[in-house]
This record gives sequence, C-alpha cells and structure tokens, in this order.
Amino acid sequence: MITSFLLGGLDRKTGIAILVLALIGIGVTYSNAFLADASPLHVSTGNMLLFGKYAAYALLAVALDLVWGYCGILSLGHGAFFALGGYAMGMYLMRQIGTRGVYANPILPDFMVFLNWKELPFTWVFFDHFPYAMLMVLLIPGLLAFVFGWFAFRSRVTGVYLSIITQAMTYALLLAFFRNDMGFGGNNGLTDFKDVVGYNIQADSTRRVLFALTVGFLAVGLWLASSIVNSKLGKVLIAIRDAESRTRFIGYRVAEYKTVVFTVSACMAGVAGALYVPQVGIINPSEFSPANSIEAVIWVAVGGRGTLVGAIIGAVAVNWGKTWFTGVLPEFWLFALGALFVAGPLLLPKGIVGTLGGLFSFGNRPSRVVPTSPEPAE
Repeated sequence: MITSFLLGGLDRKTGIAILVLALIGIGVTYSNAFLADASPLHVSTGNMLLFGKYAAYALLAVALDLVWGYCGILSLGHGAFFALGGYAMGMYLMRQIGTRGVYANPILPDFMVFLNWKELPFTWVFFDHFPYAMLMVLLIPGLLAFVFGWFAFRSRVTGVYLSIITQAMTYALLLAFFRNDMGFGGNNGLTDFKDVVGYNIQADSTRRVLFALTVGFLAVGLWLASSIVNSKLGKVLIAIRDAESRTRFIGYRVAEYKTVVFTVSACMAGVAGALYVPQVGIINPSEFSPANSIEAVIWVAVGGRGTLVGAIIGAVAVNWGKTWFTGVLPEFWLFALGALFVAGPLLLPKGIVGTLGGLFSFGNRPSRVVPTSPEPAE
C-alpha cells in the first residue's frame, strides 16, 4: 500500500524535478569539493550556503503549496512552523557548545548565564540528544498545526478569516519569543553554533553535507507532496478546495481532511526550518515575522499555485532576485516585492509553471477524440 502510494507520486513532472534536484545536489557538492577555485565551474562555499538556503525556502514553499494549491487553505502563518523547526534545531546546536561558550558554562547557554539564570529550563533538558531534537522538529510544528486546525476547521473558519487567524498566530509567537523570560534568547535569538552531530559546523565538508541533505529533503518533500495529491486523499483535497460545501454534503469529514494535510504541511515546514538554521548560523524571532509568511505565499503564486514544482521555482527565483536587489538597490527591494505581488497575478495568473504548462502541456498529449456517432457506410 505504501509502495503504491509513493509510486503514485512519481509522475513525469515530479520525476524530472527530482532528477534535476539530484543532479544539482551532486554537481554543486562535487564542484565545491574537487574543482579548483580558479575553475569557472567551481561553486564557492558561500554560494553553496546561499543555494542551501534557497533549497530550505523551496521546501517551505512546497509545504505551503500543498495546503493552499490543493486544499484551498491560504495560510499566512507557515513562517511560524518554519521558525519553530529552526528553533528546535538551534536549541540542539546551542547544547553542543558546552564549555566553548564565552562564559564556559557546560550546561547553560551564554545568554542564560548573562541573564543570571541558575538552572536549565525544562524545555531545554533533552535537547543535547540529536534524536530528541529531530523529533521536536516534527512534533512541535505538527502539534501546533493539529491543535490550530482542530479548532479552526471544526468551526468552519475559511477564506480571509482563516488567513487572518494564521497571521495572528505567527505574530503572537513573534511577540512571545522576543521575551527573554521565555528562555529562547530573546531578541538576539540563538547563534554562535560550533558542532552538529560532532562535526565542526564551519568546516567546508560539513557544509557540503548540509547542502546535500537540504536538497535531498527537498526532493523527498516534493515526492511526498506529489504522492498525497495524486492519491485518493489528494482527490478529496481538491474537491474541498473547489467545492467544500458539496464535499461535506456527500459525506466526507472535511475538517479532518484539512487538519491532516495542514499538520503534514507544518511538519514539512519545520524540517525546512531545521535545515535552514545550521547553514545560516542563527535563528531569532524575526523568522516569525508575518512578512516572511506573506513572502512564502508570493513564492508559490509566482511559481504556480497547485503545481508543487512551481513552488520550488518561485522560491528560488524570488529569493535570487532578493539577493541581487538587496546587493544593488537594497532600499528598493520592498517596492520590487510589492510590484511582484501585484503584477504576478495580473501577468501570470497561473504562475510560471502553470502558464508554461498551458502552453506546452509538459509533454502530455491530448486524448484522441472518439466519434460520438458511427461514420456513414460507404
């Protein structure tokens, strides 16, 4: 059953995308490790980390497209799940510093020593164990999404009201994590990481592994999302998106379907955040900013809502543009983003992939037309 479920997700478009991701993962790591710096094909460590950040964002975009593109849930709070996964990874990395911190305390992170904390909060106790931290990467965003979805979807909150509530949720978390008494570093967040599973996080070899893992998890996330939307569950999700009342009327428990897919999507976003943090080297409350969640919506819209692959293309394209713009004209980036938000739906209402798919059908030939009446006898 699981095999057929996963094989169902390997349609032509998804298969090509996974192959491309595999080639990128192998090619970039090989180029960074074995090609000379003077080679035109050499990818520097800085650029590799930048591409790794793009890949983490792309996984977040796939998670958002799963709920928005296929179930009609426009979440403006997926940045919260991304940040929670990042904080879970950051807490593990902070526990690995030990006596190498500024205050050389073997138990307490530096910011807790600075604030005169006497003991480690219970929320940090087991984060020195990698398996526990990885479980929290999935469990914390997933549990929040499940509880939120259980109440919101059972109350039949939909449309713009649901979007506003998700945005309020991430803003509330932003305010909470800014407080130093929460035990998560306050405004400064978590940084100065040293090791990850015993390896120097600053070493080029470690960074190559982190990049490869990020691209690999992006491929796995794309495959999982494609398997969901191509399964019977996916057909129900599309029915909910297109006609929720009719789907409920014929007997489907709409709230439960929406809660399940929302929880899965949140877990994927949490994994994206966990892969993002060790490559960027910091996690702070600004990741909860509602603007970050809105940016993720723009990635999906630009790439093509309801295409999955388009979410990846949109995330990479917009963030590459952001990198270029903030380097050349930093003061104009927000204006460019606003213009993209307005012009994108007008010029490319189906996004990049949706528009190209309509023009070229991505190799899918139309079915042969079968005559509805017999041809006259000769």
